[in-house]
Parts: sequence; C-alpha cells; structure tokens
Amino acid sequence: MESVYIETTILSYLVALPAKDVVIAGHQKTTLDWWAYRRTAFECFISQVVIDEISAGDPSEVRKRLFVADSLNSLAVTVDAEQLTESIMKSGILPPKAIRDAAHIAVATVHGVQYLLTWNCKHLANAQIAKRVANLCRLAGFEMPTICTPEELFEEPSDEE
Repeated sequence: MESVYIETTILSYLVALPAKDVVIAGHQKTTLDWWAYRRTAFECFISQVVIDEISAGDPSEVRKRLFVADSLNSLAVTVDAEQLTESIMKSGILPPKAIRDAAHIAVATVHGVQYLLTWNCKHLANAQIAKRVANLCRLAGFEMPTICTPEELFEEPSDEE
C-alpha cells in the first residue's frame, strides 16, 4: 500500500465550513471527496508538525481537526528530519516563515513516504520549488515524496472509461 503524508491544509479544508470563495470551496469539495473515496487506498500519516499547526485557532475548529488527526498514524520528527529541515531552510529555497513547510517535507522524506498531500501551492505543491528541494533531498541521501493536491491523487481512469 502506498503512503501519504497528510499536510495541515488537508485537515483544515476537511472540517471547515464551506468557503464563500469558489476556488477554496472547490478545494474543500475535492478534499472531502478524496477523503471519502481515496483515503483508504493509502496508508496515511501526519507528524507533530501537523498537530502543532492544527492546534492553533478557534477552539471548536481545533477540536474538529484534532478529532480527524487522531485517526491517523504519526511519524516521528527524527534527528534526520530536523537536519533535513535545517538544510532546506539554509538553502534559501523557502522563506524563513516557511520553516514548518520545510519540516513537512523533511519528515515525509526521511520516513520514505510516497506522497505529500497539500493545498499549499505557494511553498509545497509548487513545481519549481519542489524540483529544487528534491535535488537537495537527493544530495542528502533521500528521495522526496511526490508533492500533490487531492486532485492529483485520484485514481487513474481505467481504459474502459
């Protein structure tokens, strides 16, 4: 079974009230559909980085996010993950404020997860940034997961369709 690291934005979109912005509302619907129809095809993981992020904000929303997160396995933030996070940040590929984004990549990478699922298209699901971070990960001896949105991780259509 393939593995997926569930980044913070996925849990947030999963439990949030429907957005008025049509793009965000579409992302929320796609997230709900992925969760309902595709999640069980993968071994899903989070980390303490996700827990820290979803623990901030409105208390009722925090409870909803933590309830969902409680059903997922958690990956340890290892020394290797901390060192890889530091390498990503020192490279300047991501801005200083994106240290948690670097940590998501590092944790998923050192644990050999195949996919990192996110709606963060600024720092994570960004082809140019991902290419540069993947090169850095390879230099450190790791293979970075494919970073994608739920839209990209739906089952491929069969030849019969």
